Amino acid sequence: MARRGKAARQASSARRGNGVVELPEGARPKGPVEGVYYIDTGDCELVADPDNSNGWLLKINGVMSSHIDLADPLFLDFEYMRWIAALVESVWPPEAKPKLRALHLGGGACSMARYVHAAYPDARQVVVELDGKLADYVRAWFDLPKAPLLRIRVGEARAVTETLTAQSRDLIIRDVFAGAFTPRPLTTREFNAHARNVLAPGGLYVVNSGDSPDLRNARQDAATIADTFAHTMIIADPAMLKGRRYGNMIMAGSDTPFGDDPKLARKLLGGAVPAHIWDDAQVRAFARGAEIRHDPSAPDA
Repeated sequence: MARRGKAARQASSARRGNGVVELPEGARPKGPVEGVYYIDTGDCELVADPDNSNGWLLKINGVMSSHIDLADPLFLDFEYMRWIAALVESVWPPEAKPKLRALHLGGGACSMARYVHAAYPDARQVVVELDGKLADYVRAWFDLPKAPLLRIRVGEARAVTETLTAQSRDLIIRDVFAGAFTPRPLTTREFNAHARNVLAPGGLYVVNSGDSPDLRNARQDAATIADTFAHTMIIADPAMLKGRRYGNMIMAGSDTPFGDDPKLARKLLGGAVPAHIWDDAQVRAFARGAEIRHDPSAPDA
């Protein structure tokens, strides 16, 4: 679930009659073409951005998933992705040319991975995508960086994370949805502990938490992350923070303090949808009393 940018809002409201694109067995598309494509988990639809000749929107099973600007990978149409980018740049200024090791849980059109490659050309990235057919299409449509700069690993996000070497990633972004919410196995204290183990010292765990105005899911996400990491942060727009609409919060956890970066606050306030930052104390106050999610207990022997 994502609050979308202008292009995505227009595309989702437009009446389109895109038909199914049939490809010969084993064939790969040579570039993006509007239409519906069958994938392993259902179907996806490519929609041309009506305001940008280089822009494409991707829907998965009828839900808006991603926006790509083929000419400018640094352009992110979805507000929550811009918030993630601003946070990452605050922690690792691009001018310092850090060689980030990034793990993306949830692929879609690889919008964030394209951004990271453009902002940090020496980064090494792995995108975990459940749908192998979708991964093949995305590589063919959007001319993604090749390995070792960007690898797409087909698999379930938790299972893949649990196989990774300790302290082998600097950045983990969780952006996985089944409908309006992230699958529970990716939200528990035990999974967060796996993610924390994979992060190097000073690493950053970022999640896209979608919720309704009751904010029950967001509070549980925040409580579980706060129980795992020493330092936390939330980025969201005021209406979402006050429980006035459906939308997204960006939550982050780290074992290193985030500090007070005035440039980050100014950048977030200056966006198309101004966003606020909640520091660790505010996050823990927001999460107070909420359930800390855990894996189901093992059945009795």
